[in-house]
Amino acid sequence: MFIFFTVLEVVTPVFLLAAIGYFWIKLGFEYRVEFVTRLAMTLAVPALVFTSLTQNTINPKFLTEMIIVVCMAYAVVSLLALIFTFIFKLDLRTFLMPLISGNTGNLGLPLCFLAFGKDGLGYAVIVFAFTSIIAFTVGLWVVSDIRSFKQPLKEPLVPATILGLLFMYYGWETPKIFTNSLNLIAQMAIPLMLITLGVAVARLKTQLAFKTLGISISKIMIGTIAGITVGYQFSIPYEAFAVLIIQMSMPVAVTSYLLAEKYGANSEAVAGLVVISTFLTTFTTPVILSFLFL
Repeated sequence: MFIFFTVLEVVTPVFLLAAIGYFWIKLGFEYRVEFVTRLAMTLAVPALVFTSLTQNTINPKFLTEMIIVVCMAYAVVSLLALIFTFIFKLDLRTFLMPLISGNTGNLGLPLCFLAFGKDGLGYAVIVFAFTSIIAFTVGLWVVSDIRSFKQPLKEPLVPATILGLLFMYYGWETPKIFTNSLNLIAQMAIPLMLITLGVAVARLKTQLAFKTLGISISKIMIGTIAGITVGYQFSIPYEAFAVLIIQMSMPVAVTSYLLAEKYGANSEAVAGLVVISTFLTTFTTPVILSFLFL
């Protein structure tokens, strides 16, 4: 029961912020999605990733091994997701990245911290960083149909993630005045993403929302299976193994919606996946945590 309420405490603000965006549109107020999306993707989200990495530490001797484990887990998830989209004849631009990229940031990080403390948070940040890199390299190529290797580097999140990993690995620190400024900018990211998500849900068609239920369930199952399968193959600390499973089982990332909105994929369908898969997490995550604590 404690685990359920812990998950609920983390998930409830997600729905409340999305509800603000939802009712904002229903009340007839203006909301310029393009402007907010650009603000989030250019400033707020890169600042969030960089500060999350630089302000959390992990034992360097586990860092390389954990990166290899996360790479393998995402390779398995990507393969399963690709097979899934082909079997059910889904649009790759719209559905492939939501099946791969999970909400390892504003949902996964606090969950791992609450469950496993600072060590768990350190491992969770690595998964979060790799999720960001995947989303804005492979995800960008899939959603935008742009195959240039230069294009991902034009997305501020990619260099922010790479710099953050370097700072974390070497223990570097930014000047205090710069750190405080970045923290303020980073605090905008999650509210902006979630309110924009609520705006998209307000424009979501009911028929489309029902269709996404099966895909949402499949996304959580694919990630969980990949995390367990890969984690068993490596001799990593138990906290790292547990964090890997939790992070890989996270619902569809809000950044998947932002990419779909920015590059003209079916953003309404992705918004439905984000909402429904996040709701499902309130039931699946307590079950997963219960097994991990046995």
